[in-house]
Amino acid sequence: MATLRRYSAAEQTANHLRSELKRGVWMGVMPGISRLAKELVADRKTVEAALKQLEHEGLLVGQGPGRQRRIVLNAKKSARAMRVAILLYEPEDRGARYMIELHHALMEAGHTTIFHNQFLAELNHDLTRIERVVKQTEADAWVVMCGSQQVLEWFSKQQVPAFALFGRREGLTIAASAPDKAPAMVAAASHLVAMGHRRIVLLARKERRLPQPGRVERIFLDELKAHGIATSDYNLPDWEETKEGFQKLLDSLFRVTPPTAMIIDETHFFVAAQQFLAARGIRVPQQVSLICTDTDPAFSWCMQPISHIQWDAVPLVHQIAQWAESVSRGHRDVKQTFVPAEFIAGGTTGAAAEGKK
Repeated sequence: MATLRRYSAAEQTANHLRSELKRGVWMGVMPGISRLAKELVADRKTVEAALKQLEHEGLLVGQGPGRQRRIVLNAKKSARAMRVAILLYEPEDRGARYMIELHHALMEAGHTTIFHNQFLAELNHDLTRIERVVKQTEADAWVVMCGSQQVLEWFSKQQVPAFALFGRREGLTIAASAPDKAPAMVAAASHLVAMGHRRIVLLARKERRLPQPGRVERIFLDELKAHGIATSDYNLPDWEETKEGFQKLLDSLFRVTPPTAMIIDETHFFVAAQQFLAARGIRVPQQVSLICTDTDPAFSWCMQPISHIQWDAVPLVHQIAQWAESVSRGHRDVKQTFVPAEFIAGGTTGAAAEGKK
């Protein structure tokens, strides 16, 4: 089901004021908050948030407390149409709802999106190959999806601006946005422990595990330790990221000391794990509990609700569009943001089976 874009009151107000500014309704300085609030029938906080948004976009300049903002619409650098190249992680990402919305948002802003025909997983995060791809692509800016720390560090040092969508950008000077899954991961792990689970496994991609576990993965392991569970490679196993490698991992996990709960990164791995368990007659949640770290429209059609981590992709699209606007005007924008995420308990988690805790 398509996700509708819902604008906050402040965003709606900013959109209206932006349009009025471009029509030349006000010149020199912006009316004060009280006057605007009265004219727009809006509260002062909403108007203030909208004006701050226009400041961030470079349309207004604050002149101190109690003074009206100066209009710099005609003084600022004009925006230029850009070619924004998008380096997806894998082919399936092209069809993601937020990627379609991003394409439309950039197109509406006058930019051209270039979906590169090579993918980060296919390039194996190899910097030599990635450098070749970047040099061969005529682009004014890049959006890099799910980049490893090494890849994003390389992009952060290039002259061409880059935006990290998801990925390992901790400590790097690069614009970025991602869901903040840390609190949701704590809630998910605590939920499982409260139901008696001790053998809990997190299945994550290679770049989330290496060269050392990422922030969310470390928080997962720390949460287990906080509940008195000794952790090892068993809880965050290494595996070859292929269809065969995933099956081999699941075979090894359920051969000797099967987990009673698995938290699985991304929906396609979750579906593959469900198929593996069904083929072996392992019941969910009676014998093993499952949690997916993402949501999917298909989940709403499941009679047994899927336990998952939920987050809204709309702010991510909005952040990238703002970044592109800023870059198109010649500004250096390395702002990093998080989108709130929430653990949703469903029918795929239950009490640990007796004797298997």
